[in-house]
Amino acid sequence: MSTGTCALGPYRADLVETYWRWEQNPALLVGYGRQQPESLEARTEGMAHQLRGDNIRFTVYDLAGGGPVPAGVATLLPHPAVRTAEYVVMLGPEARGRGLGTAATRLVLDYAFHVTNLRMVWLKVLAPNKAGVRAHEKAGFRTAGTLREAGYWLGTVCDEILMDAPARDFTGPSAIRA
Repeated sequence: MSTGTCALGPYRADLVETYWRWEQNPALLVGYGRQQPESLEARTEGMAHQLRGDNIRFTVYDLAGGGPVPAGVATLLPHPAVRTAEYVVMLGPEARGRGLGTAATRLVLDYAFHVTNLRMVWLKVLAPNKAGVRAHEKAGFRTAGTLREAGYWLGTVCDEILMDAPARDFTGPSAIRA
């Protein structure tokens, strides 16, 4: 699945070192929920478990330079009994600020609603992460509520914003139905 600037592909074991490098970036650790670094060995062990799991994981590719360049990871954590999923996205530092997160998120929503037939996708974002909130809003998410004092941002307690995107609100063009 792709747009002109972004594509989704399978989550790949051969990219574990790239994923690990992104995850060690201090700016990502601030909003990722895990504030300590992880060894490459531990990440490699975790990768084997992730590849066998029921979560839907994608590698996000940047197409702006001509060829597909790995730029991030997008994950749906499904709750099959209620046909919903939590969404998590992580972009490498070099991929941020160019609309790639919004494009990847729209592709994941397209997949969620047109392939896996989910009713709704939701996410949590730390309130001080204004760029993240805007990117999710541009992709189709809306604020559903606030989890007060549920997170930390640069060592300070902060709120988490709960956002959702029901299938009925997904009005974007479908890369799948094209």
